Amino acid sequence: MSYRRVVKLVCGIAGGAAVLVSAATAAESLGYLGDKSLSERLKIWTGFAVLQAAQPPTWALGNHTVASSGNGWDTNWDKRDPSSFVNVKKKDTATDDPNSETESNKPKATRNIFLIRHSQYNLNGNGDKEKTLTLLGREQAELTGQRLADLGLKYNVLVHSTMTRATETANIISKHLPGVELVSCDLLREGAPIEPVPAVSHWKPEAAQYHEDGARIEAAFRHYVHRADAKQKEDSYEIIVCHANVIRYFVCRALQFPPEGWLRMGLNNGSITWITVRPSGRVGLRTLGDSGFMPPDKLTRT
Repeated sequence: MSYRRVVKLVCGIAGGAAVLVSAATAAESLGYLGDKSLSERLKIWTGFAVLQAAQPPTWALGNHTVASSGNGWDTNWDKRDPSSFVNVKKKDTATDDPNSETESNKPKATRNIFLIRHSQYNLNGNGDKEKTLTLLGREQAELTGQRLADLGLKYNVLVHSTMTRATETANIISKHLPGVELVSCDLLREGAPIEPVPAVSHWKPEAAQYHEDGARIEAAFRHYVHRADAKQKEDSYEIIVCHANVIRYFVCRALQFPPEGWLRMGLNNGSITWITVRPSGRVGLRTLGDSGFMPPDKLTRT
């Protein structure tokens, strides 16, 4: 099955993402644990496996510095560690090589994922369809498309959110990358991934929005960010045009940072965030919100 068909299949069942555990549940858990001790609260809070990220040896919780319950980097964070595919029964037999299955399932290629924030758009539009790119936004998309083309990489696919501002941005970028497949995906739409810590006063979505959007955005992360399949022979370069909240959440999850810290990052319109996923499962952040290719008078963050 082609990459494009797989993407369309997954995006076509975006509604099924609601079965994932909500990010808001973990973020809100400290609020209803009554008079439990700090260590008990921490143990319960970090027990939500869906969004639990690897923690440093110590980290801050309010005014307290506490020991982490995490064990550092989770090598099987994407559930694609070759060693996890080995049949234990076969390893116990004398005739089978215990490393054979591991080697056959071992990825050999690196995945390069370019997360592009949409360009500036009309904030006064009535509904998504009217929130089209501004004239400056269209210029920004042209500059981003040219930058991606100048990198001289062999891009495999250009996926974009189905929201108007992301679709228009992707269409403009696509003109600079002839021959690259253009695919839309509902999973990548903007939303509230998880309640941010610290909280902000100017943006307070309802708990239901975190519950619904968080599951969908987490599903998008799991689908798009992982190590290469063992059958992939060459490094891949995939472009995803979406939204600031989605990108910031993806970065936290990919680096195994606490995901509730996503709102501490700022991303300019049309900026490029470049993540690499090695065959070993190691993740690298090559660039975060790069917009240095744009003239200063073209930079915006709305």
